[in-house]
Amino acid sequence: MALTMLDSNTALIVIDLQKGIVGLPLIHPIDGVIERARALADAFRERGLPVVLVNVAGGAPGRTEQPAQTGSRPDGWTDLIPELNRQAGDIVATKRTWGAFASTDLEAQLKARGVTQVVIAGVATGTGVEATARQAYEAGFNVTLALDAMTDMRPEAHDYSIRNVFPRLGETGMSREIIDLLATRDA
Repeated sequence: MALTMLDSNTALIVIDLQKGIVGLPLIHPIDGVIERARALADAFRERGLPVVLVNVAGGAPGRTEQPAQTGSRPDGWTDLIPELNRQAGDIVATKRTWGAFASTDLEAQLKARGVTQVVIAGVATGTGVEATARQAYEAGFNVTLALDAMTDMRPEAHDYSIRNVFPRLGETGMSREIIDLLATRDA
Protein backbone atom coordinates (compact mmCIF):
# COMPACT_ATOMS: atom_id res chain seq x y z
CA MET A 1 0.00 0.00 0.00
CA ALA A 2 1.15 3.52 -0.71
CA LEU A 3 1.74 5.83 2.21
CA THR A 4 -1.44 7.69 3.12
CA MET A 5 -1.44 8.57 6.82
CA LEU A 6 0.13 8.18 10.22
CA ASP A 7 -1.85 7.61 13.40
CA SER A 8 -1.64 10.32 16.05
CA ASN A 9 0.43 8.05 18.27
CA THR A 10 2.98 6.39 16.00
CA ALA A 11 6.35 5.01 17.14
CA LEU A 12 9.54 4.58 15.13
CA ILE A 13 11.36 1.25 15.44
CA VAL A 14 14.97 1.14 14.20
CA ILE A 15 16.29 -2.41 13.82
CA ASP A 16 19.89 -3.51 14.46
CA LEU A 17 21.84 -0.38 13.57
CA GLN A 18 24.64 -1.49 15.83
CA LYS A 19 28.42 -1.59 15.57
CA GLY A 20 28.63 -5.31 14.79
CA ILE A 21 26.19 -5.14 11.88
CA VAL A 22 26.74 -1.85 10.05
CA GLY A 23 30.15 -3.03 8.86
CA LEU A 24 28.77 -6.11 7.11
CA PRO A 25 28.63 -6.21 3.30
CA LEU A 26 25.20 -4.72 2.58
CA ILE A 27 23.50 -4.12 -0.77
CA HIS A 28 22.86 -0.40 -0.19
CA PRO A 29 25.39 2.03 1.27
CA ILE A 30 24.86 1.96 5.01
CA ASP A 31 25.67 5.65 5.41
CA GLY A 32 22.47 6.61 3.56
CA VAL A 33 20.40 4.14 5.56
CA ILE A 34 21.83 5.54 8.80
CA GLU A 35 21.26 9.13 7.67
CA ARG A 36 17.60 8.48 6.86
CA ALA A 37 17.01 6.49 10.07
CA ARG A 38 18.52 9.38 12.05
CA ALA A 39 16.31 11.91 10.22
CA LEU A 40 13.26 9.81 11.09
CA ALA A 41 14.35 9.52 14.72
CA ASP A 42 14.91 13.29 14.96
CA ALA A 43 11.47 13.98 13.46
CA PHE A 44 9.75 11.58 15.86
CA ARG A 45 11.60 12.97 18.88
CA GLU A 46 10.74 16.58 17.90
CA ARG A 47 7.08 15.63 18.13
CA GLY A 48 7.38 13.68 21.39
CA LEU A 49 6.67 10.38 19.63
CA PRO A 50 8.36 7.19 20.83
CA VAL A 51 11.62 6.07 19.24
CA VAL A 52 12.63 2.45 19.72
CA LEU A 53 16.23 1.44 19.12
CA VAL A 54 16.66 -2.30 18.77
CA ASN A 55 19.86 -4.32 18.87
CA VAL A 56 20.44 -8.04 18.60
CA ALA A 57 22.55 -9.94 21.10
CA GLY A 58 22.22 -13.55 20.04
CA GLY A 59 19.93 -16.03 18.43
CA ALA A 60 16.87 -17.96 19.45
CA PRO A 61 17.49 -21.45 20.76
CA GLY A 62 16.66 -24.38 18.59
CA ARG A 63 17.85 -26.28 15.59
CA THR A 64 18.36 -24.66 12.22
CA GLU A 65 19.68 -26.08 9.00
CA GLN A 66 22.37 -23.41 8.87
CA PRO A 67 25.51 -23.79 10.95
CA ALA A 68 25.40 -21.88 14.21
CA GLN A 69 27.61 -18.86 14.53
CA THR A 70 29.91 -19.85 17.32
CA GLY A 71 32.61 -17.97 19.09
CA SER A 72 32.54 -14.70 20.89
CA ARG A 73 31.73 -11.45 19.20
CA PRO A 74 34.11 -8.52 19.50
CA ASP A 75 33.65 -5.99 22.27
CA GLY A 76 31.01 -3.42 21.37
CA TRP A 77 29.31 -5.67 18.78
CA THR A 78 25.85 -4.96 20.24
CA ASP A 79 26.45 -1.22 20.84
CA LEU A 80 24.01 1.03 19.03
CA ILE A 81 25.80 3.31 16.59
CA PRO A 82 26.32 6.86 17.90
CA GLU A 83 24.83 8.36 14.72
CA LEU A 84 21.37 7.41 16.04
CA ASN A 85 21.86 10.02 18.78
CA ARG A 86 20.25 7.87 21.46
CA GLN A 87 18.25 9.98 23.89
CA ALA A 88 17.26 9.27 27.48
CA GLY A 89 13.59 8.95 26.48
CA ASP A 90 14.22 6.38 23.75
CA ILE A 91 13.07 2.81 24.29
CA VAL A 92 15.92 0.33 23.88
CA ALA A 93 15.09 -3.29 23.18
CA THR A 94 17.66 -6.07 22.99
CA LYS A 95 16.40 -9.06 21.05
CA ARG A 96 17.58 -12.61 20.64
CA THR A 97 15.33 -13.48 17.73
CA TRP A 98 14.82 -11.98 14.28
CA GLY A 99 11.84 -9.87 15.34
CA ALA A 100 11.84 -7.22 18.05
CA PHE A 101 8.57 -8.32 19.66
CA ALA A 102 9.07 -12.07 20.26
CA SER A 103 11.80 -11.98 22.89
CA THR A 104 11.21 -8.56 24.47
CA ASP A 105 8.52 -6.57 26.26
CA LEU A 106 8.28 -4.12 23.36
CA GLU A 107 4.59 -4.76 22.64
CA ALA A 108 3.67 -4.03 26.26
CA GLN A 109 5.81 -0.89 26.34
CA LEU A 110 4.25 0.50 23.16
CA LYS A 111 0.69 -0.35 24.14
CA ALA A 112 1.23 1.23 27.58
CA ARG A 113 2.12 4.44 25.70
CA GLY A 114 -1.01 4.20 23.56
CA VAL A 115 0.90 3.52 20.34
CA THR A 116 -1.31 2.26 17.50
CA GLN A 117 1.13 2.41 14.58
CA VAL A 118 4.81 1.69 14.02
CA VAL A 119 7.22 2.88 11.36
CA ILE A 120 10.05 0.39 10.86
CA ALA A 121 13.56 0.90 9.44
CA GLY A 122 16.95 -0.80 9.76
CA VAL A 123 18.85 -3.96 8.90
CA ALA A 124 18.23 -6.55 7.55
CA THR A 125 15.19 -6.12 5.33
CA GLY A 126 14.44 -9.84 4.91
CA THR A 127 15.08 -10.87 8.51
CA GLY A 128 15.00 -8.34 11.38
CA VAL A 129 12.87 -5.72 9.63
CA GLU A 130 10.43 -8.19 8.08
CA ALA A 131 10.09 -10.29 11.26
CA THR A 132 9.44 -7.17 13.33
CA ALA A 133 6.86 -5.94 10.80
CA ARG A 134 5.08 -9.29 10.85
CA GLN A 135 5.05 -9.39 14.65
CA ALA A 136 3.80 -5.79 14.87
CA TYR A 137 1.01 -6.56 12.41
CA GLU A 138 0.05 -9.69 14.36
CA ALA A 139 0.01 -7.63 17.58
CA GLY A 140 -2.53 -5.27 16.04
CA PHE A 141 -0.33 -2.29 15.18
CA ASN A 142 -0.74 -0.43 11.92
CA VAL A 143 2.58 -0.89 10.09
CA THR A 144 4.54 1.48 7.85
CA LEU A 145 7.90 0.60 6.36
CA ALA A 146 10.53 3.22 5.45
CA LEU A 147 11.91 1.57 2.31
CA ASP A 148 14.91 3.85 1.83
CA ALA A 149 15.99 3.43 5.46
CA MET A 150 16.61 -0.32 5.25
CA THR A 151 19.01 -2.71 3.57
CA ASP A 152 20.09 -6.34 3.58
CA MET A 153 23.11 -8.48 2.70
CA ARG A 154 21.06 -10.42 0.16
CA PRO A 155 19.45 -8.52 -2.74
CA GLU A 156 16.89 -11.27 -3.34
CA ALA A 157 15.70 -11.14 0.30
CA HIS A 158 15.48 -7.33 0.26
CA ASP A 159 13.55 -7.28 -3.02
CA TYR A 160 11.21 -10.12 -2.03
CA SER A 161 10.25 -8.46 1.25
CA ILE A 162 9.59 -5.10 -0.41
CA ARG A 163 7.61 -6.50 -3.34
CA ASN A 164 5.74 -9.41 -1.79
CA VAL A 165 5.58 -9.16 2.00
CA PHE A 166 5.47 -5.51 3.02
CA PRO A 167 2.45 -4.55 0.89
CA ARG A 168 0.47 -7.24 2.74
CA LEU A 169 1.49 -5.94 6.17
CA GLY A 170 0.92 -2.23 5.79
CA GLU A 171 1.95 0.90 3.99
CA THR A 172 5.35 1.60 2.47
CA GLY A 173 7.04 4.88 1.72
CA MET A 174 10.24 6.84 1.73
CA SER A 175 11.66 8.57 4.79
CA ARG A 176 10.97 12.04 3.39
CA GLU A 177 7.30 11.13 2.83
CA ILE A 178 7.01 9.93 6.42
CA ILE A 179 8.66 13.07 7.78
CA ASP A 180 6.40 15.23 5.59
CA LEU A 181 3.32 13.41 6.92
CA LEU A 182 4.51 14.10 10.46
CA ALA A 183 4.94 17.78 9.58
CA THR A 184 1.46 18.08 8.01
CA ARG A 185 -0.04 16.74 11.23
CA ASP A 186 1.60 19.65 13.05
CA ALA A 187 0.06 22.28 10.75
